[in-house]
Amino acid sequence: MKPAVTYELLHECKQTGARRGVVHTPHGDIQTPVFMPVGTQATVKSMTPEELKEMVGAQIILSNTYHLYLRPGNKIVKEAGGLHKFMNWDRPILTDCGGFQVFSLSDLRTISEDGVEFKSHLDGSKHFFSPESVMEIEEDLGADIIMSFDECCPYPSTYEYTKNSMERTTRWAKRCKAAHKTVDKQALFGIIQGGFYKDLREQSAKDLIELDLPGYAIGGISVGEPKEEFLDILRYTAPLMPKDKPRYLMGVGTPDYLIEAAIAGIDMCDCVLPTRIARNGTAMTWSGKVVVRNATYERDWGPLDPECDCYTCKNYTRAYIRHLIKANEILGVRLLSIHNLRFLTKLMERVKIEIERDNLGTFKEEFYRKYGYTR
Repeated sequence: MKPAVTYELLHECKQTGARRGVVHTPHGDIQTPVFMPVGTQATVKSMTPEELKEMVGAQIILSNTYHLYLRPGNKIVKEAGGLHKFMNWDRPILTDCGGFQVFSLSDLRTISEDGVEFKSHLDGSKHFFSPESVMEIEEDLGADIIMSFDECCPYPSTYEYTKNSMERTTRWAKRCKAAHKTVDKQALFGIIQGGFYKDLREQSAKDLIELDLPGYAIGGISVGEPKEEFLDILRYTAPLMPKDKPRYLMGVGTPDYLIEAAIAGIDMCDCVLPTRIARNGTAMTWSGKVVVRNATYERDWGPLDPECDCYTCKNYTRAYIRHLIKANEILGVRLLSIHNLRFLTKLMERVKIEIERDNLGTFKEEFYRKYGYTR
């Protein structure tokens, strides 16, 4: 049986080795490398699906298994016809496995070989996630790409803890594959763990690749470690992943990390960052961050970013957006969200072009200088 999701490699950058490709899914093709906006609760905060398509150019969005299981419930979403119909989004969707959220509850959960017992952050009620129950939830949600249930180690963790966690993640992945029924409609991706120990990363990748899943992700980095450690593990792990399948780096959304991910050979990244910092009055621009709520912008009649083609920059000034943010008007958050999401989408469009030109390394240096990143 042909997998629901396949990867087509179009070009490799001669300068960096970055990949330009296409991920084929039941709800359309995804041009890669791509940044994926996060719609935790079946919505990208403050944005309509039409805005995401027309103003942002989003190709795929994520939703969160843990949150949708708790509210409104996966059976409600299934009854609605799945996430696509429920949220009126006709492009690809990826659902995470809920593992990161469950393990973030540290004092509210208990891990065993069977799965994880946890208390809801909403009302304290007790729940249990196993590989089998997570597969049932994700199948009910109906996303194109679903993630296997994993354990995300905190940073830092001891070698012994990380090894036990990584081996359990592999055993859980095997159980997920055995329980996964909708192979023709949904692609199950495995998640490579192993913390910041290279031998564990290598073992995790080897064991998961033997399962012959349609795609693979790197989990457990970008969790608070120094950038040098992030880059070291990213650059070590990405080449271990199959070249003929999609490669996904979980939880990455700053411009420098997105460019570094592409250079390492990653196809897909996601993060809540662009809408989260929008709620704090911050914009990403081609010349660096702009904290528009600051007093310096009170009489600034220019756009957030003169180089940006988004709806916000074409129509509104920094002074007006600052006023909206200071007054707690929802429009301010919406305008900043549109801009930040469009900025990252546009950045990845540029990354694709520079890969095709065999020029991504040079572009990275130019972008770093202009954005204000120090080496």
